[in-house]
Amino acid sequence: LDLEEPLSELSVIHVAGTKGKGSTCAFVEEILRASGFRTGLFTSPHLLDVRERFRFDGQPVSQELFAKYFWWCWERLQALPGDSFHSGVSIARVSRFLTVLAFKMFISEKVDVAIIEVGLGGRYDTTNVVKSPVVCGVTSLGYDHMEVLGSTLGEIASQKAGIFKAGVPAITVPQASEALDSLQKRAKELNICLEVAAPLTAYGLGDLELGLKGEHQRVNAALAAIEHARLPDSYITGLVQARWEGRAQVIHDKLCSNLSFYIDGAHSPESMEVCGKWFSSASKADASPCGDQNSLILTISRSSLATAQILLFNCMPKRDPQLLLPRLKEACAREESPSQLALFVPPYSSSFSVRHICTGRADTSWQEILWRHWEALEASKDDHCFINSSESSSVVQQLKDDEGFSRDTSLMIGSSSARVIFQVLVTGSLHLVGDVLKLIKYT
Repeated sequence: LDLEEPLSELSVIHVAGTKGKGSTCAFVEEILRASGFRTGLFTSPHLLDVRERFRFDGQPVSQELFAKYFWWCWERLQALPGDSFHSGVSIARVSRFLTVLAFKMFISEKVDVAIIEVGLGGRYDTTNVVKSPVVCGVTSLGYDHMEVLGSTLGEIASQKAGIFKAGVPAITVPQASEALDSLQKRAKELNICLEVAAPLTAYGLGDLELGLKGEHQRVNAALAAIEHARLPDSYITGLVQARWEGRAQVIHDKLCSNLSFYIDGAHSPESMEVCGKWFSSASKADASPCGDQNSLILTISRSSLATAQILLFNCMPKRDPQLLLPRLKEACAREESPSQLALFVPPYSSSFSVRHICTGRADTSWQEILWRHWEALEASKDDHCFINSSESSSVVQQLKDDEGFSRDTSLMIGSSSARVIFQVLVTGSLHLVGDVLKLIKYT
């Protein structure tokens, strides 16, 4: 496709990691935009529309540009000899195609800087064709995709460090010693220095209110804004203005004034714990009479209302619910934000298909497994953090009915729902997050 030479001239910031890759990229994007640069951003996965993966100056690529470059790449790849491009659809092939598409877009549209998020791992990821990035960053590491990346933090870190290049600065955040040792080993092999980003407090910004919520975002922000002196004003502006949908996002429902969604695509054990802490903090702040004065939920007098926390959960079958659910439950319990109801729901859509719910019953066998794990957790501890009854958790067939998105909160908890603020935590899967966002926005 004749992209190799122009790609070598493209200024690329390459970001790998387990947690916070997308958020860090969003911070970097806003910092660069506030500094006057034209940016391109490539991330994965998307939540509602594939065009979300390709952003120019903070906005998804237009339909016109997407179609133009999609067909440019498609037609040339179709014309290649052999059957490598003609042997059916797979996640790997889609990933490779979208990566090529991103580079073609950014080169042709002449962005100043392209921020590229690694899709999976690093060393063998489709984005790792960039030979001379400007800088490489590694966000917080944890246990994820172990069937591909390895069973230890050291092995996982080694895969992430595969994006490091000789002569290119490498930056990370504070890591577990096993992970940091592995990153440093690769940096030493390449004769480069691996720098650990200082916290925001080092710049006197410990109280800065970031655009992305949650205490964990301060680590991502520090990596994005690394400097050796005081942060320029444009950097601070970028940190404040950054937005990243589906991560630590609060949506106050427009049709139901006492219903709010707390949405986070956490799907690893470590991120489950972080998600639980964030939800506890955010839900308490919203329930307070001194909370966000602009939220729709405050149209009702808070002093006369109770709150009910609801968990809406799903995860992919390749993930271990015995590692995910306890971390989430315990984090919420420690912060005194127990769920009165836990709902386990199958995905409305998947990577390559959309299921027509009304044509038949959904397969909820996996959700029943999740439900049983949750019930076992409730039964295993003699405490009052969660209601120890099968009525406090259940498997639901679908998020959407023939009328649209179901907002019948009175069926969730019981009677007198008009006197209750419902706070729904949506987590465990970015597919679930995308489904909920789609249903909230379009119904």
